[in-house]
Amino acid sequence: MDKVFQKFLRSGIELSVVGVECREDNNPYFCTPKGASIFGWAGVDGIHFCFVRGFGSMVFSVSPMNSAPDFVHPLANNFADFLRLLLACGDSAALEQAWMWEKAQFEAFLRDNPPTHEQKKALSELAEKMKLTPMEQPWAYIKKLQASFDYSKIKYTEDYYDVDMNPEAEPTIPEWKVYFDGDFWGHSGKDRSGTELRLNKQFDWAGHHWVIPAAYSCSKGLVMDFCMRTPEDDIRKFMTKWDLHPENDSCEYFTQEQQMQIDLDNPLCLDFIPRLELNGKTMRTSHGCSVVYNPCLPDGMINELEAKWALEHYDLDISYGWMIFRAAFPWASKRRTEIKSLSFTMEQRSCRVPGPHFKTHAPGDSFSFTHPVSGTKYTLTVQELERQTISEKRFGSDRWFYPTYFTAMSYTLSPEPDSDISICDCAEGDKPLEIAPCSDRYAPEVRNDMACIGIIGGADGPTAIVCGGSSKEKLHAACSALHFEPVEGDIEWRIVFNIKNSNEMSLELI
Repeated sequence: MDKVFQKFLRSGIELSVVGVECREDNNPYFCTPKGASIFGWAGVDGIHFCFVRGFGSMVFSVSPMNSAPDFVHPLANNFADFLRLLLACGDSAALEQAWMWEKAQFEAFLRDNPPTHEQKKALSELAEKMKLTPMEQPWAYIKKLQASFDYSKIKYTEDYYDVDMNPEAEPTIPEWKVYFDGDFWGHSGKDRSGTELRLNKQFDWAGHHWVIPAAYSCSKGLVMDFCMRTPEDDIRKFMTKWDLHPENDSCEYFTQEQQMQIDLDNPLCLDFIPRLELNGKTMRTSHGCSVVYNPCLPDGMINELEAKWALEHYDLDISYGWMIFRAAFPWASKRRTEIKSLSFTMEQRSCRVPGPHFKTHAPGDSFSFTHPVSGTKYTLTVQELERQTISEKRFGSDRWFYPTYFTAMSYTLSPEPDSDISICDCAEGDKPLEIAPCSDRYAPEVRNDMACIGIIGGADGPTAIVCGGSSKEKLHAACSALHFEPVEGDIEWRIVFNIKNSNEMSLELI
């Protein structure tokens, strides 16, 4: 330890009035150098002074409110010079800011901020007890030290490189590892990462170009990444059509029907089911996840770092948009299977397509419509139409008051459809009312009566609940949205078709 610093500690001199406050609690900031020993605080903006292991008695200032890379600067070769600089400048503020000033600015600051009576008293005690004189040319001393210092030698803790702690940090790309019980953001358990098997399979399906760059052989199964490519122009046209930008990428700006249509139009959204044939045996997915890269968005707003890292690892063209879906396929047996032959099948999930609207007044009313794909003409006939209520006990909540009124309709379709056709209320349901505020600020917030997720770059869409089923043959059922009061007038319903736009496709991998 610096001998002058030891003498200073024994002297009991109090320097808080000149911006060097001693504290018992010396918790570091994200930008405090690794191995730092903090001895003083300026009292504003988290600025503190310290020694750093490996740099001897050199004194550093740390300013968390600065911008990178100017968080840390050396101030003095030793503690005695640091005290002499204080005697010359009257306050630590001039020392901490000297790195960004010219000499004239430095001297103007000293001239405009002369020491107060209390500061003069503390400095006089410092000079007398420590037997020190003011530094003759403080600005020149500091500038010479900082000009010759190698800042690259300063080491920082992990917090400095954490973008959550330090938004200006350049995130370090982690080592690429894929786990069976994991996703693009991490993994659980203690299993080892999978062994990468490069495939580099390319094909066209469902209006997109696809790349399967690799599979990963893990102890529990096989993991495979499916990369769907989309031209930038298609994404930009989609965003322009719906006036999508980060500020309105939310379900609250669009009706339920608009959300369904947006999901249909979204060129970065395709819901599919992959299957594998390993050595002649079928493997189905147990779980999966996805990330999306949109080249039309500003960096740092929507695109996740994990998506960029995946593109870099697979050397995918960043001038395109990409949806990367990771699927996990458990082994058929408890042991890892040797891969002799491997093929895959892609099956598109049905997508919800909004159809025509209609109103019904009483049983016996009918409505005719045409299927958009098959061209089949259907007739819907209302069998029963009744206003009903749900018991509040069904919700089981003392915090929220839920709407309970709805209209139930049973109907028949002629001819009976081969594919799924459902009926939905065109109106939004009433939002539940909060009775007792929740003290937990992390508790979920009730927004409306249907589940939604983001639109831009999303890989999924809004979810609707289909109320159905009847003991009578070919009798279908639908329920309206919930309201606090019975709805006056006729309900406006919407036909919803569940459609697949692409046929299955199979290809060999190995």
